[in-house]
Amino acid sequence: MITVISGTNRTDNNTLKVSKLYVKELEQQGCEVELLNLQDLKDDFFTESMYGKPSESFAQVLNTKIIPSDKFVIVVPEYNGSYPGILKLVLDTIHPEMWEGSKAALLGIASGRAGNLRGVDHLTAVMHYLKTEVYSLKPVLSSIHLHLNENGDLTNEEYVGLIRAQIQGFLKF
Repeated sequence: MITVISGTNRTDNNTLKVSKLYVKELEQQGCEVELLNLQDLKDDFFTESMYGKPSESFAQVLNTKIIPSDKFVIVVPEYNGSYPGILKLVLDTIHPEMWEGSKAALLGIASGRAGNLRGVDHLTAVMHYLKTEVYSLKPVLSSIHLHLNENGDLTNEEYVGLIRAQIQGFLKF
């Protein structure tokens, strides 16, 4: 199973739109896919789940979206030159052994020009520390807000092609 993680809990965000597109593309390839939308986490997940027994709601996330997955796609928005704190908090809340031996594909997005290249690099280092192999093709999509229509579809064919190329390689990875 592949879990796509929408890497922010900000409301009305472009990350979720791109994550849903990624899920759709994976489903078209016949993959079993789950979406982990960080907006769906309970506000108290980290206070009840950090450094001990996870809360009931976070245990459900672990049991349905993390433990059964051997591959993860993380759509990573740019926040202050890196990736969102909520994503780091989720990574820190999940026991490191649960990541060990898994594989990840990272996709950076940003309203700015660099497409979150720096944040993807930061997250790559963290995932390697967690003993997760990161697929080498890590597209970064800049000015993402200019390339999504009112339905949340990507209108930039180059970006769609990059996502499809990443999927093709990641499925073989």
